[in-house]
Amino acid sequence: MTDGQGKELGGNLADDQSGMVQQAVQQAMADDRALRVVGGGTKQFYGRMTEGRRLDLAGHRGIVRYEPTELVVTVRSGTPVVELEQLLSEQGQMLPFEPPRFGAAATVGGMIACGLSGPRRPWSGAMRDAALGLRCINGRGEQLRFGGEVVKNVAGFDVSRLMVGAMGTLGVILEVSLKLIPCPVLEQTRVFDCAEGQAREWMADWSRRSLPLSGAVFDGRQLFVRLSGSGAGVSAATQQLGGDDLAGSEGWWRNICEHQHDFFRDPRPLWRLSLPAAAQPVNIIGDWLYDWGGAQRWLKTALQSNIIREMVMRAGGHATLFRGGDRQGMVFHPLSPAIHSVHKELKAAFDPQRLFNRGCLYPDI
Repeated sequence: MTDGQGKELGGNLADDQSGMVQQAVQQAMADDRALRVVGGGTKQFYGRMTEGRRLDLAGHRGIVRYEPTELVVTVRSGTPVVELEQLLSEQGQMLPFEPPRFGAAATVGGMIACGLSGPRRPWSGAMRDAALGLRCINGRGEQLRFGGEVVKNVAGFDVSRLMVGAMGTLGVILEVSLKLIPCPVLEQTRVFDCAEGQAREWMADWSRRSLPLSGAVFDGRQLFVRLSGSGAGVSAATQQLGGDDLAGSEGWWRNICEHQHDFFRDPRPLWRLSLPAAAQPVNIIGDWLYDWGGAQRWLKTALQSNIIREMVMRAGGHATLFRGGDRQGMVFHPLSPAIHSVHKELKAAFDPQRLFNRGCLYPDI
């Protein structure tokens, strides 16, 4: 942890933990043996099946530096996300991308590796936008540092972003610096009974206006719109939009984010579709839930993956098998030959022996 002046506490213990992780990587290099990097294990359902010796980072935890006045925090990868969010909440601050945890054991390292953002993402930015810098161990057993701890510092900024959503395939994340935002003064959720076409039209229209939006979800029967900001701004937007008030809205949005909503309680494979927000409905038989104002669409269906992806590509998007189904097959959307080549070159540069989470993204990465 840190004291009120941002001074690091417990640094020797953290150095010991980093050294142990580094030694484990170096031993894996010598043995030419793959490593399965694990934090809290709450998202092990996500991505392709991967094998290897377990490298547990849950013990590498703690806040390295926190400067509330600068809206920046640097935190070790094994720190539970719930602990980080509690600390930020005490200072009236929050992570802008509203990350899903999928369990209380979720760690910051797993959060970064999976790169998932919650309902605020279109209006507050993605996790990648908030990554200012990080420290990691590459596949050569070296500790590397990229980026910094201030928004103005952009040295190595893109390299830090590469780690977001890389599923741990490029290196072992030791710590990360994140940009924060103040918590809104007021939040309110409005509910509208409407059909799918009306919901898409309203979401597109309201997204173009100067409204304090922070969430827009259509569950097939109702449209839920969250407003966040100053008291005056939220009140004015509420009068402008109308609709009914949603009691217990904070818990409702948390259930959407954490997949505890009734929609997600289904044994069928769950697909995550990324599409232009204004795209027409994709004619796939199944159950749908629209998030991010229509840009992220969740689909429950037993239809074959190649058919799903072909239809989604025609609509201008891509599809990921998020949960269930064949995790030994193609989970993430197939890449074009050129982009796939770039991914392989990045893997070779960071992890030439393919030690980390081998095959988690694609079979040869």
